[in-house]
Amino acid sequence: MTPVRPWYREPWPWILMAAPAAAIVAGAATAWIAVATADGLVADDYYRQGLAINRTLAREARATQLGISGRVELQAGSITIILTGNSPEAVFVHLAHATRAGHDLQLQLPRSAPGVYRMNLPALPAGRWHVVVEDPRRQWRLELEAG
Repeated sequence: MTPVRPWYREPWPWILMAAPAAAIVAGAATAWIAVATADGLVADDYYRQGLAINRTLAREARATQLGISGRVELQAGSITIILTGNSPEAVFVHLAHATRAGHDLQLQLPRSAPGVYRMNLPALPAGRWHVVVEDPRRQWRLELEAG
């Protein structure tokens, strides 16, 4: 007669319990991620944003009519906007993080040279940034990309 080993000495119970245990750990990790992070991509006022799109498109077309174009340089600790065309005394800049709305910034950049606007910034998180530049009268608007 062969001695009977206790169940925990057999490999099959452990093999059969491994998949449910892994599912429990993965579910707990997913729940923690869902609770700990914000849903930055969801807009609360999507309907009003949809209604405002025509005004936004008209202001972008106005920038094109005026021959205004630009580029943005985001460096560690500073932002520089370089515009060609009309050069107001200051511009309003909205820095929007592509995935985290909590990091968005609203800035007013003074002109440091003709067509050049510069300001020091706090450290920005890595990622893709959308930059919207507007004149103080909000007659035109440019959308720029910054890496």
